[in-house]
Amino acid sequence: MPSSSRAPSWLRRFAPLLGGLALSLAAQLSAHAADLRVGFMPGPYRDAFTNGIEPQLKKLGYTVKYVEFSQGVQPNDAVERGQIDANIFQHTLYLNATNRQQGFDLVPVVHVPTPPMGLYSQRHKSLDTVPDGATVTLPSDPVNAARALNILAGIGWVTLKPGVSPISVSERDIVANPKRLKLVPLEAAQAPRSLADADIAAVQGNFAIASGLKLTEALKLENMTLPYVNVVAVKRSNESAKFAQDIAAAYQSPEFQRFFRANPAWAGYRLPDYFSQ
Repeated sequence: MPSSSRAPSWLRRFAPLLGGLALSLAAQLSAHAADLRVGFMPGPYRDAFTNGIEPQLKKLGYTVKYVEFSQGVQPNDAVERGQIDANIFQHTLYLNATNRQQGFDLVPVVHVPTPPMGLYSQRHKSLDTVPDGATVTLPSDPVNAARALNILAGIGWVTLKPGVSPISVSERDIVANPKRLKLVPLEAAQAPRSLADADIAAVQGNFAIASGLKLTEALKLENMTLPYVNVVAVKRSNESAKFAQDIAAAYQSPEFQRFFRANPAWAGYRLPDYFSQ
């Protein structure tokens, strides 16, 4: 008499098929679990990601969900809380500063092409026509204020203390202001709007692009160094996660480099060091 624990013969014949179906279902569930939530601020980074990175990630089974933010600390807070997986909007100096100030533990995984900060004006066509006593708006956060002050120092409009670190310089380090500039700090995202009232605005590249300004319209662009090139940021616990490594690989791929270089709208960007020459 056959044991009651022995599977019926018909079930044994279909076992391989059932196993295949189970694997297929598992793969579908895995693909669903590979949803990526990526955060952005206004600027060009979402366009580059949507058209140059997402197609590569889709081939790996990811579905990308985009989340837009309007305030600088919000994308980092969302990554820290696990509300999104990664964000793309900031350089490492800003990232490190918010980690210290907010108690976050986020890390960069790859640099991305970044438009430089520049001096823009609606009133003046060249630096030579800007009068003494001009009003200059600049970012209020210390990291990006330092960038603006370095540009002003580079064109001789202010003089900074000898030996001061270019990444930590502040208004307190100004030892001479020969043009008698009126420096007005404001939220970085408001810089393009300030052009209606100020002689000059120091505008971060992402906010310049988002507001319709062109890099070629800047009266002066910064000489952007690596600490100011933006990054993809994730939680430290996800630094080696597959999704983080797949995003980094997509940016570093020859496909993305060819895609980015082919778009004339992105001329003038500071390219990461991994871009081929």
